[in-house]
Amino acid sequence: MVKYNPKDWFGLIFKFHKSDTFRKLIWVMVSIAIYAGLVVYISEEVLKLEPRSVTVMHSLLGFVISLLLVFRTNTAYDRWWEGRKQWGALVNVSRNLALKIHAFIPAEDVELRMRMFHSIWAYADVLRGHLRNNIEIEELFSRIPDTIEVDTERKHVPNIIAEHMQLDTLTAFKKHDLSQASYLAMLEDVNAFTDICGACERIKKTPIPYNYNIFIKKFIFVYIVSMPLAFVGDFHYWTILATLFTFYTLASLELIAETIEDPFGIDPDDLPTDDLAITIRTNVEEIGASIGM
Repeated sequence: MVKYNPKDWFGLIFKFHKSDTFRKLIWVMVSIAIYAGLVVYISEEVLKLEPRSVTVMHSLLGFVISLLLVFRTNTAYDRWWEGRKQWGALVNVSRNLALKIHAFIPAEDVELRMRMFHSIWAYADVLRGHLRNNIEIEELFSRIPDTIEVDTERKHVPNIIAEHMQLDTLTAFKKHDLSQASYLAMLEDVNAFTDICGACERIKKTPIPYNYNIFIKKFIFVYIVSMPLAFVGDFHYWTILATLFTFYTLASLELIAETIEDPFGIDPDDLPTDDLAITIRTNVEEIGASIGM
């Protein structure tokens, strides 16, 4: 995720980065400029058509497409923000469970305490890889601490760690004669890990409906292709610049929505899951420092 100063708005105007939409659209914009230039040249120099204003209908279509893009962008941002809330909840539940382990399980049982602490930060580390497309399952297994026994035949690695957390919580309850309230409090936190994983998977595996996505792209294409024909009578050669700017604005909104609707990758605008996983591990290690983690 890109870190920046949101108050430095003037400096941001002249700043470009690898995810900037201008870089992605540059060659398409060149093609559109050539197309618009040909339309204007043929209309003005070859056919020498009489100027006729037909921009009203095109402006109404522009208003409609703007509403569609606003809905598209808001929907994508909702997915991004929901993902951020889930990872914020993961940070909190990790701290809460670590504090309960530190308080409820006797310091003498170093092995159980260490295994449960390891499970907490390992879950965050595995989950961030589980939600990405370019991570092999073997790498996920390599992120699990040696204190946790794993079955490499299973495919859902976060569930493996969650299962060990459930078993260790039950072991602590029976072995150290914890109260029912203490056990249920720990169990609630353990269950929250799986709930958070499920919510993130829902965002990951439920894209924007295909027909809606395709319709917006087709609408933008038809609108831009017809724009020089509608505006040449009023703007003449300025139509080229107007078409380019309109395409850049509409296509950029669509690209931004595509980028943020899957917030768990490694793009500059994706969630900082790497930093959040490090934060969880740091917090858990601080809580478990008394047992030499």
